[in-house]
Amino acid sequence: PILNIYSTMLKKILNCSIINIGDKMARNKLAIKLIKNYQENKEIIGSGRCKHYPSCSNYAIGCYEKFNFFHASVLVGWRILRCNPFTKKVYDPVPLTKKEKEELKKSKETN
Repeated sequence: PILNIYSTMLKKILNCSIINIGDKMARNKLAIKLIKNYQENKEIIGSGRCKHYPSCSNYAIGCYEKFNFFHASVLVGWRILRCNPFTKKVYDPVPLTKKEKEELKKSKETN
């Protein structure tokens, strides 16, 4: 039953039409709902603890909040590939957007 819920939500994410919904971040919102559902039910699924900080699911939520669906999915996919039992614990924050990088650069120049 849990896998059916996830597969249904994943189908909604992939089939969501930005033009029909009118919300450019609709896929991101659905992805975030899917991840939050996973976080609430991960004890049932039996997943282990993430070695990174923030956890992979929190990292994914941060990515989907900051970036478009494709860019966030690439970042999350790369993060999941790096998350394995052989890695050391690592602080790996969500990357800054271009706008955040520019603002940081300007604030450093003014100081």
